[in-house]
Amino acid sequence: MYIYAPLSRFGAALLRVTVGVIFVWAGLDKLFNSGEPGKWTAQSFLKFATNGTLGWPFVIGTPDPKTIYNPTHDFWVSLANNDTAMTVVNTLVVAGELCIGIALIVGIVTRFAGAMGALMMAFFFLAGWSFSNGIVEEHATYAVVLLALAGMGAGNYYGLDRMLGDRFPAWFRNWFMSGDHNPPAPVAVGATS
Repeated sequence: MYIYAPLSRFGAALLRVTVGVIFVWAGLDKLFNSGEPGKWTAQSFLKFATNGTLGWPFVIGTPDPKTIYNPTHDFWVSLANNDTAMTVVNTLVVAGELCIGIALIVGIVTRFAGAMGALMMAFFFLAGWSFSNGIVEEHATYAVVLLALAGMGAGNYYGLDRMLGDRFPAWFRNWFMSGDHNPPAPVAVGATS
């Protein structure tokens, strides 16, 4: 996909940078504002906030807050009770948010960053299982936006993928970066295949 309109290219870059800033902010918040720098952990969230919630259209009235709605709840609690797994999870969350955010901001390996960000949001969605606002859920929304950024090759617009793309093989550019940064050749009107 190639975006021709200058305003649309700017919009794609602005969306990419905005989502990148959100990721970097979340990573820095976990890194420095967790009481003691570098000591953030997802353990209490995984133990106590993975029951899930339901709301309209799934339930009417006030659901019991102690009910476990999340079908993956037991997995997250068992993960929280494993110290080795928590070390890996805590490192991956903070480093992932920072690396994905930085890659999106500067527009490098945009397809890979978008795919990994969408995967991270899928895990966050499954862990939280929050339907208190119906089908609208922020992590699912972020995942869709990240996949769109990856698919459109948003790093080609004011990003390093465009400037550095020629230095990498086509397979790497297409799968990890933003694809071919050159606009496709115009199709002649009335041409048949």
